[in-house]
Amino acid sequence: MGADNDSDFYARIAHLMGTPQQRHFDHSDEALADVVHSAVRHIPGVDYAGITVVSRRGHDVTTPAATHDHPRTLDALQQQHRQGPCFDAALEHQTFFVDDLTVDSRWPLFRRDALARTPVQAISSYQLFTTRDRVGALNLYADRRGALDQPARDLGFIFASHAAIVWTGLHRSEQFNNHLAGREVIGQATGMIMQREGFDAILATAYLRLIADNRNITLVDAAHTVLDGQYGRNR
Repeated sequence: MGADNDSDFYARIAHLMGTPQQRHFDHSDEALADVVHSAVRHIPGVDYAGITVVSRRGHDVTTPAATHDHPRTLDALQQQHRQGPCFDAALEHQTFFVDDLTVDSRWPLFRRDALARTPVQAISSYQLFTTRDRVGALNLYADRRGALDQPARDLGFIFASHAAIVWTGLHRSEQFNNHLAGREVIGQATGMIMQREGFDAILATAYLRLIADNRNITLVDAAHTVLDGQYGRNR
């Protein structure tokens, strides 16, 4: 690839990296699906892609985004056997490359079942993010052994970095929206208490906190019990 072609190629990648933030997605899964489908379209040799999310203790493995059933099957096998490149990439904060799954001996149980149930021969797994209770990885798969060469691996790092940014941004947005929704519910419940009990705003808020303390629930959950008519002074 010449210098001009290199410039054009990386300009297209840079444009692609900016695209998901400029679109509107109703759910984080849609944005992550956009990333994995883009990876398959733009990284040579990649046949399938998926994102694996693993609980900190490794008990739960989910696939919030995948281009095909094969990534979901492979994640299910890794949960079953508690081993595999995607599983380890997420939990061990590393990147794992499998050039030829037929001869790779690192995850014997996973390898046996993966070869029996999917056509996948090569895998690249990149650790994406860590939170208090979950970790994630971007996984690229190829049906042909050796298909994920060094240029494909380098592009994989770019897409993994982008997926991590998308994940972080979307979940911060979701947390903010959940916070706003919670405040709205609390405000509605406080208003209902003021109207029903004849309290002012301060007493109504204190009353709502008392409900939460008595039931050992959050203030938002207490507000929902009030709005649902499940709690009152005479109950």
